[in-house]
Amino acid sequence: MTLWVRCQINDQTSYGIVADDVIALYSGQPWAAPLPTGQSIAASEARLLTPVQPLNFIGLWNNFHAAAAKHGYATPEAPLTFLKSPSSITGPDATITPPPSYTGRTLYEGELGIVIGQTIRHADEATAEAGIFGFTCVNDATALDLLNADQSFPQWARAKGCETYGPVGPAIATGLDWRALTVRTLLNGRERQNYPVSDMIFSPPQIVSMISHEITLLPGDLIACGTSLGAMPMRSGNTVDVVIDGIGVLRNVMG
Repeated sequence: MTLWVRCQINDQTSYGIVADDVIALYSGQPWAAPLPTGQSIAASEARLLTPVQPLNFIGLWNNFHAAAAKHGYATPEAPLTFLKSPSSITGPDATITPPPSYTGRTLYEGELGIVIGQTIRHADEATAEAGIFGFTCVNDATALDLLNADQSFPQWARAKGCETYGPVGPAIATGLDWRALTVRTLLNGRERQNYPVSDMIFSPPQIVSMISHEITLLPGDLIACGTSLGAMPMRSGNTVDVVIDGIGVLRNVMG
């Protein structure tokens, strides 16, 4: 397993591989044959940034059996997707800040994120799986009261795409078996979500394959796999941790 981070060191931004609290720096993007620079830095001295800057940031709704059963949702025939604005993305330790005009509820949703490693179009599942570079943590924050503010038109893009409403990180892990992963979300240190990724209705290879028949996926694109039970509102000052063993802890504070 390899952990890739994107970090800021003084005025420079670089990708690197983390091992034993040291970041070995590379030039280029991790999915595009990066070259080692020969330089390294202590992890404690680097400021971690969001590990991806995708052109396409895609989310899923109703993708877990347990949540579907509890809420009475029908099992979908294909992934139910929405788009989050790329400008919603923010990194580890950043503040989630509601829009100035918004005073409603904001939900946390701890999720597994798929990072695409190559151009994928009209792919079968085997090709799609081979095109997955790695996995990261996502907090798919949602301005819940914007979603159905107009009863004639559910506003998924508006509710999901607010600036800072897409925390991602702290790293991209390669070489992980997604079937063995568990997503945990802690609110002020108290566990609120704990669910196995294996409970997905659509697996990562299926998600990537089916989406690729409608949207060409590009290196560095990000897909949030959906959440399960336990998503709840955050309040100002709350700390939210999305924890996936093997990837790390994505920590953010609600502003």
